[in-house]
Amino acid sequence: MWTKFLLKTTSKLSFIALFWLIFTTSAHAALELRVAIKKGVNNVQIGSSTPAIIKDSGGRVVGQVEQMNSFVAKSNGANVNLAQWNSNRLWLEPTGDGVIWIGDRWYRGRVLLTRQGSGITAVNYVDLEDYLYSVVGAEAVASWPQEALKTQAVAARTYALYKRNTSKNSVFDLDTTTATQVYKGLGSEYTTTHQAVKATNGQIMTYNNQPILAVFHSSSGGHTENVEDIWTSPLPYLRGVVDYDQTAPVFQWNKTVSPSSISRVAGGVGNIRALVPQKTTPQGRIVTMQVVGDRSTKTVAGSDLRSALDLRSTLFRVSSGGNTLQVSGRGFGHGLGLSQWGTYYLAQNGVNYRQILGHYYQNARLATMKTR
Repeated sequence: MWTKFLLKTTSKLSFIALFWLIFTTSAHAALELRVAIKKGVNNVQIGSSTPAIIKDSGGRVVGQVEQMNSFVAKSNGANVNLAQWNSNRLWLEPTGDGVIWIGDRWYRGRVLLTRQGSGITAVNYVDLEDYLYSVVGAEAVASWPQEALKTQAVAARTYALYKRNTSKNSVFDLDTTTATQVYKGLGSEYTTTHQAVKATNGQIMTYNNQPILAVFHSSSGGHTENVEDIWTSPLPYLRGVVDYDQTAPVFQWNKTVSPSSISRVAGGVGNIRALVPQKTTPQGRIVTMQVVGDRSTKTVAGSDLRSALDLRSTLFRVSSGGNTLQVSGRGFGHGLGLSQWGTYYLAQNGVNYRQILGHYYQNARLATMKTR
């Protein structure tokens, strides 16, 4: 089965060369994260670049698999089945400087396969700094100035540590999507992201000596928000500040939508006559919108409307255009904390990562985390 994979990418020798280049500079693990790569799936393809050991739920070594071989993990009653091994939890741990194949990507660290719900969840146990090599490349642009990438590295490290410390999930701390942080394994690692992570090794943003909820977004549309205006409780370090994202490709945008696309969140109003902002944040984001129809009027949450219309943010207004609705908006994301395009602009203009972090995370301080 690996043959199919190798044909789609490159030769086995090329992979060996790639691994050698990456892992001659690999650091020793200091703090592990649990990242869910696949959640509740029927089966998942697993493998290793080097010989790997298999452990059961008790941590006992039950076998070994050869390098560059593919295995399909699947459910077997209450257990996970991987080749001849069955247990409610199975570990695959590469030897040496090996990496693991989970689903359709290579990852550093090791993998836990566990039963969850009616399927299998594959959790990558990975060193925090190794994890950041990938996250910085997935969340930012690898060709951006180093000060921008260092800013992203500190924000992502802080966010990951915050989630690790506060997670109430017994299986994983984060996943691989924008719901937490985008993580693509080796596929989003670059020389520049390695440099940024190493240059900021262990640095995090703190408030009262604790890692902050270091959220970030693409572009605020000119000004970030106070957290309580978007979510619930106020936080002293997530305050609205002037953004520098005017050069962002998503700073301003327009979209034409059909009135029928609003029906799933405001059904029963009849033919839509107008969409009127009912409650907005100080910066103009829609908290609630009145959908006015010829039958009735309904109040809809701005976040629900954004989802229904597939908009980049809740900072928008809607006007009627005959049989269509014209949406004009600004920014991309929730508008809280660090603005990535604002960071890019500031870094391009000589502002260092410490100053950028201090601007977007008010009242927080840069510190070095304690490792075990």
